[in-house]
Amino acid sequence: MSELQKIAKQLLLDHKGLLAADESTKSAGKRLASIGLESTEETRRQYRNVFFTAQGIEEGISGVILYEETMKQSADDGTPFVELLQKKGIVPGIKVDAGAKDLAGFPGEKVTEGLDKLRDRFQSFYEAGARFAKWRAVITIGKGIPTDFCIEANAHAMARYAALAQEAGIVPVVEPEVLINGAHDLATSEAVTTRTLQATFEQLRAHRVDLAGIILKSSMAISGDECPTQASPEEIAKATIRMFEATVPKEVPGIVFLSGGQSAVQATVNLNAINKASRGPWKISFSYARALQAPSLEIWKGKPENIPAAQEEFLKRLRANVKANQGKYSNQDEG
Repeated sequence: MSELQKIAKQLLLDHKGLLAADESTKSAGKRLASIGLESTEETRRQYRNVFFTAQGIEEGISGVILYEETMKQSADDGTPFVELLQKKGIVPGIKVDAGAKDLAGFPGEKVTEGLDKLRDRFQSFYEAGARFAKWRAVITIGKGIPTDFCIEANAHAMARYAALAQEAGIVPVVEPEVLINGAHDLATSEAVTTRTLQATFEQLRAHRVDLAGIILKSSMAISGDECPTQASPEEIAKATIRMFEATVPKEVPGIVFLSGGQSAVQATVNLNAINKASRGPWKISFSYARALQAPSLEIWKGKPENIPAAQEEFLKRLRANVKANQGKYSNQDEG
């Protein structure tokens, strides 16, 4: 367990964050389609290559969550991505869940699958160089949902995953995402996320997971994207900190946020507000995908000559979020 705790602390050092480059083949396809590219194994490799080979990525990224296909791929110069990251001092991670599927008997709700043969898969991922992993659950807010059963089913699955990860010597990132989609207000988001986190930690304890050897990946308490009244960054920060203080044990070394439907700048502004207001025992950081990559994707467009400009935009977003981790971000950082 001391090794797990050491890795968890390494992932949370020096105001750095995680790059979530673990989009599934389907999700990566949507990203590439948005810039007019066909999704193939090669174009997906090129997409990852833009970010992993950016000079200075290690100054703001401590770990990268990979997709299984990506873990077997290499940079343009032939260096395997895992080796490339390790040489930069970046810890390779792996997405292990099989995605959120319809929860039978519970319309509008999902449960994440992927526990079958996970022990064996963890062994192969460890041998391939992964030292942390991610499992995402999806909680939807709507009329009559989420139900207690949906929250419990997902919390149980996440705890089983976390126990298996630690058994394999891999730090589990536990991600119960409460979706931003909907007309719900800030108070509803806070209440549902609080319920979800309470259930998650109850199950983690029941499964004898070492809480000092995990990382929580959480959504913020935030207004639904269709809510007519959008909360301010300061209101989001206060509500988010309240729900953590009510649910997250002090043994947990850190919390990283998903961007979850926010724009790139919005995710940075809210992260900054939370870090300015936080007085808790946890390191608070980011584990962003679109919020770090989407602006660069629009610049790259699959053209080799655009890679330098795309990488510079990526590094700009990275620097902004490193400042937000310190509560020192300002609008001038977007210049």
